[in-house]
Amino acid sequence: MSKLKLIVLGSAKELGSKVNKELKKINKTETDYLVKITESRFSNGEGKVQINENVSNCDVYIIGDVGNYGVSYPMHGREHFMSPDEHYEDIKRVISATSGHAAKINIVMPLLYESRQHKRRGNESLDCAISLQELEKMGVDNIVTFDAHDPSICNAIPRLPFENFYPTYTILSKFIENEDIHDLLVVSPDMGAMDRARVYADMLNVDVGVFYKRRDLSKVVNGKNPIVEHMYMGADPKGKDIIVVDDMIASGASMIEVAENLKEKGANNIYLIATFSLFTEGTDVFVNAYKKGLFTKVYSTNLSYIPEELVSEDWFIDVDCSKFMANIINTLNKKDDLDELWNVKPKLMEKLQNKKSSKE
Repeated sequence: MSKLKLIVLGSAKELGSKVNKELKKINKTETDYLVKITESRFSNGEGKVQINENVSNCDVYIIGDVGNYGVSYPMHGREHFMSPDEHYEDIKRVISATSGHAAKINIVMPLLYESRQHKRRGNESLDCAISLQELEKMGVDNIVTFDAHDPSICNAIPRLPFENFYPTYTILSKFIENEDIHDLLVVSPDMGAMDRARVYADMLNVDVGVFYKRRDLSKVVNGKNPIVEHMYMGADPKGKDIIVVDDMIASGASMIEVAENLKEKGANNIYLIATFSLFTEGTDVFVNAYKKGLFTKVYSTNLSYIPEELVSEDWFIDVDCSKFMANIINTLNKKDDLDELWNVKPKLMEKLQNKKSSKE
């Protein structure tokens, strides 16, 4: 077993710091796992990364958040906010700086870069596959991500380990802890998220429903065919508490439309759950929907950037996944069995039963 080291980019500074603390607790040590680095930018926007500690023969885990839209730097005299492309380039810079020194290079990219561009229609770029193959060619030994938009993208790198973890247990543990659950139903907002919804339903031993998004294929708005209608299929949501689950909230318009549709069908509390909260169009649509009573809470993780003003909203619950990530990194470093991280339903059922018992 090689010595474990964390290289955390500025894009994931807060999460990386928490992961470091959790690793120290797990291994009962006061020694930091964090490696000091310097991230620099020239005034024209070009960047570089310097590793300030020896990582020779170490098992290095590079943590970067390509979705962090809150990092900025001065470029040509103006404030410039970093894009996913720039964050991805910084991850490659760290690989370049450690290549030939580290015993093993592991990339921990919670929000997989270009994950929504995982397949192409016609003459489109195939960005996610290309980026994964690029990382493989640079000498990366393992890629760790969470709730990939399409897990089958791992076929782009069949010889490279690709660990796709789901924070389902961590999210549902927080949900069970916070909410008074009655007659629950899990709903997928579209056919593409159905597998994810079935996992949540199986974990909770409840039924599942799904919406079919009928799109106008003759138009393209913001890169997508606009949704004409949401058609629901599944158990009657009337009088039930609903979990609507997806991998990410982008603009959020689709999620709100689903919530509105479920309310019209007589649903009780509606909880929106997503691993990643991008809120690409801001939060106004959610603030207004919450005031109208269309949903009760939004549950999301800190695996990607969440601005402070969002965390302070009454309707938003931030689920800390640092302990989960630390356990993954520690298990991989020690080459232990990952089954305990996958087989979590019994633990969740125990939590659910304890919650019910405490009310009796």
